[in-house]
Amino acid sequence: MVMERIGYQPKSSNLDAVFGALADPTRRAILTRLASGEASVKDLAQPFEMSQPAISKHLKVLENAGLVRRGIEKQKRPAKLVAAPMSEAATWLADFKTFWDDSFGQLDDLLNALQTSSTKENEE
Repeated sequence: MVMERIGYQPKSSNLDAVFGALADPTRRAILTRLASGEASVKDLAQPFEMSQPAISKHLKVLENAGLVRRGIEKQKRPAKLVAAPMSEAATWLADFKTFWDDSFGQLDDLLNALQTSSTKENEE
């Protein structure tokens, strides 16, 4: 008997790389900065207490996930945000919205029932 893997994404999916890249707060901060425009490694390293090579390593992870593209301008290699891969992650997360809405709806129903029951007991 072969078991089906529910929610399994084919290997071509970049979802694991995107979530892996987004898991680190420094990389999320870099993406936030790049949302306002391209920047050099030097510019990106400025607000952090880390070296430019360390920022370059973070950029490499973001590049591998497809979230950043590096240009070539003479000796500079400015980084630019590529937001499209985050769309797949957002879609994957949105699939759980129905689950959470239903769960919170059930919790609301239970709390209302308990509150009604408690009010009736206090009136008696």
